[in-house]
Amino acid sequence: MKILFVAAEGAPFAKTGGLGDVIGALPKSLVKNGNEVSVILPYYDAVDAKFGEEIKDLFYFFTNVGWRREYVGIKHIFKDGVNFYFIDNKHYFYRGQVYGEFDDGERFAYFQLAALEAMEKIDFIPDVLHVHDYHTAMIPYLLKEKYHWINAYKGIKTVFTIHNIEFQGQFNPSMLGELFSVGDERYRDGTLRWNDCLNWMKAGVLYADRVTTVSPSYAKEIMTPEFGKGLDQIMRMESGKLSGVVNGIDTDLLDPETDPHLVAHFSKDDLSGKAENKAALQERVGLPVRDDVPLIGIVSRLTDQKGFNLVVDELNTIMQLDLQIVLLGTGYADFENAFSWFSYAYPEKISANITFDLELAQQIYAASDLFLMPSAFEPCGLSQMMAMRYGTLPLVHEVGGLRDTVIPYNEFEKTGTGFGFQDFSGYWLTKTLETALDVYYNKKDDWKILQQNAMSMDFSWDTASQAYEDIYKEIAK
Repeated sequence: MKILFVAAEGAPFAKTGGLGDVIGALPKSLVKNGNEVSVILPYYDAVDAKFGEEIKDLFYFFTNVGWRREYVGIKHIFKDGVNFYFIDNKHYFYRGQVYGEFDDGERFAYFQLAALEAMEKIDFIPDVLHVHDYHTAMIPYLLKEKYHWINAYKGIKTVFTIHNIEFQGQFNPSMLGELFSVGDERYRDGTLRWNDCLNWMKAGVLYADRVTTVSPSYAKEIMTPEFGKGLDQIMRMESGKLSGVVNGIDTDLLDPETDPHLVAHFSKDDLSGKAENKAALQERVGLPVRDDVPLIGIVSRLTDQKGFNLVVDELNTIMQLDLQIVLLGTGYADFENAFSWFSYAYPEKISANITFDLELAQQIYAASDLFLMPSAFEPCGLSQMMAMRYGTLPLVHEVGGLRDTVIPYNEFEKTGTGFGFQDFSGYWLTKTLETALDVYYNKKDDWKILQQNAMSMDFSWDTASQAYEDIYKEIAK
């Protein structure tokens, strides 16, 4: 099967979050199953800086963005069995960042037009065209309404994946004519209109042959007013073609037996190396080196979405418990300042590292006993899976992908892979933490069982990619 991905980011070239991880991992996993896979990405200045010498220029053409005639350079690299093509235009993509520009609408309108017109020119007409988030959500619409006259495109099926429904691409409807060079009939009849805006995500949901999101629970949640961010009515209307597939993680890269960032390697059958990593991390971040105290890891953006309003509200109470916390992340200034203050007030209990450091992140995943992830909503989440891979037990708010990947501890059946709370409140966060500490201190056999359960979970992309492949085959029949 021929599969084409079009996305705004993809590891290792450009990555800001989970979308980048998916585009970096899913295509190469699909190739292992005998599929022919290509990816189209923007050619950002960051890509040029890191990979410019390896990426080759193929050719260029021009596309019309409304009345503007814009240059489209096509670049290419073959990596991990996948053909990666890049849309090159310095005006749009040499901005020093992937998102957050005043003209993001125009930038990604251009990108979608260029990607669709590039398919014939790179001689890759896919059976399935898989697009991701709002930045490429207009592609299913454009394929059917603007480019339907191209015979080679008539058989293409489309999949649209929602990684985060919060960002929908809401713009002035004049964009249809001014950038996409199409009429406004589908806006006037309500198809593309939502809250008196042109809504790209709505277009993707309505026009794609299948819609997926990144966990089964999140697929259900976005059909509710609480999580649907205003589009829940549309998600309920299109529920027949909506499904959730849990993301995978790179289990080759994230391996406690081989990870080069660790001071000692370990496995589920021999956890002795984990204690060495714990001592090394405590020393590195300035915490007392104690093997008898539970170390709680946090690697995250410090935002309300990630639940840090609950954590900050409860820190006074949490600091009275016998534990240590090591935090790595940046985010809202109030949260950064709060963690910094507590690390100053309780230097023997909390180390706040307000930065991002990949090596330190890996060491936190590997060395910690618990991993705190109390997200208000979480479409999928990867950190909890990474933590479990290293025998670090997640403590999570049971929502979205966290509910689908973390099995709460059951003291009677001696089952589980972590700890969870259902009501999003600081009270239940602290109560669940107290339960986890009780198991750590007083039920050491149960703790070992949970660690081995967690490390036995299969979160590989080989498993996740099979679910996508089943969807592709179903719609391409």
